[in-house]
Amino acid sequence: MNASHNQEIKNFIKEHSNLFWYTPEDKKEQISIELLLETILNYGDQESVKSLFELLGVNKASEVFNIQISNERNNYFAPVKNFFQLYFNRHAQGNFKH
Repeated sequence: MNASHNQEIKNFIKEHSNLFWYTPEDKKEQISIELLLETILNYGDQESVKSLFELLGVNKASEVFNIQISNERNNYFAPVKNFFQLYFNRHAQGNFKH
């Protein structure tokens, strides 16, 4: 999904580059939406989550999140997973549960 990164998402990744410390600098703009969402929800602050939702849209974030958590193994911290399940159930249009 990274081929469609617009300049706003690239700028967002640059602004939060420290959260992707394990990714080489020249590869950061190529990270997937899935990794971007997972990292920001797990490690970002309230403002970074809000900004990401404005860029992606809450519905798209919810769709990606619910696909990710439908896998038995995922990288979300349990409290983060629980919070955003509740959040998306309340704030996202449509029901993307899998």
